[in-house]
Amino acid sequence: MIRMQLKHFYIYIFLFVIVFAAHSQNRFPDALAEYRAGNYERAIQICRAEIEDNPDNLESHVVICWSLVRLNRHEEALRFARLGRSISRYDVRLIEIMGEIYFYQGIYNEALKHFQEYASLAPEGQRIDAVYYFMGETFIRLGKFRHADIALSTAVYWVPGNASWWVRLAYTRENAGDLSSAIEAYERALSLNPQLNDAQRGLDRIRRATGAQ
Repeated sequence: MIRMQLKHFYIYIFLFVIVFAAHSQNRFPDALAEYRAGNYERAIQICRAEIEDNPDNLESHVVICWSLVRLNRHEEALRFARLGRSISRYDVRLIEIMGEIYFYQGIYNEALKHFQEYASLAPEGQRIDAVYYFMGETFIRLGKFRHADIALSTAVYWVPGNASWWVRLAYTRENAGDLSSAIEAYERALSLNPQLNDAQRGLDRIRRATGAQ
């Protein structure tokens, strides 16, 4: 009889633990789903609650950073990114988002440092295409067009169908004086999207300068 009672007691405890764990896991709505749906403020609210509940919740730090950057709240995003990196120093998602934050703030040397760190740690990472694009844009702003050419060439290697990136690559080559390659890149952009005015203007500009038809 006692053995039967103990058996029922242990079963009860086991079921209680399962129900409690499930309740704990589902206590907060899905912040990532809200972010992907474009509900950035809602994602931020959820992440704040999760972080308050568990300050070491790395995923919440990542999603809140993504959401804050989408809303151009870069200082807040930087604060949470730094807190996240105190939890996981080499989380490449946080490294990449810090690069973006510094880029948007115009702190280009810091942006480059973080993008280069991402490329070193995750050479085939999920954001590697965007990292090289941002590196290219950063070098353009620093007037380093040869470096920008290398970075943007790598970006379009990863995403060859991005017409806007081909325009930026063409612009970089144009400013570096590599006009034949710039023409090729402008033409590639127009082949992907004939409505890109920047590409057509760039192509016309080079042809006028060189007397080409």
